[in-house]
Amino acid sequence: MRKFALAAIRFYQYAISPLMANHCRFYPSCSCYTHQAIEQYGLLKGGWLSLKRIFRCNPWNAGGYDPIPAKKSAKHPLPTAD
Repeated sequence: MRKFALAAIRFYQYAISPLMANHCRFYPSCSCYTHQAIEQYGLLKGGWLSLKRIFRCNPWNAGGYDPIPAKKSAKHPLPTAD
């Protein structure tokens, strides 16, 4: 499913997006953000992050630089041998 979703996003980016006016409020664009989020977090969490991003895209939001959140590191890292 992940590969299908990523292929659909790439199709949109190369076939549909160039036909539309460039008026994205955010950098990276929502399609690029979605592609990165699904690659990094998988279809469910990446899709959820993308939906939240799309809902923020409205006239009352200034937009700007909005990268995908970094993965959190483990709370209890393994002890190192000294």
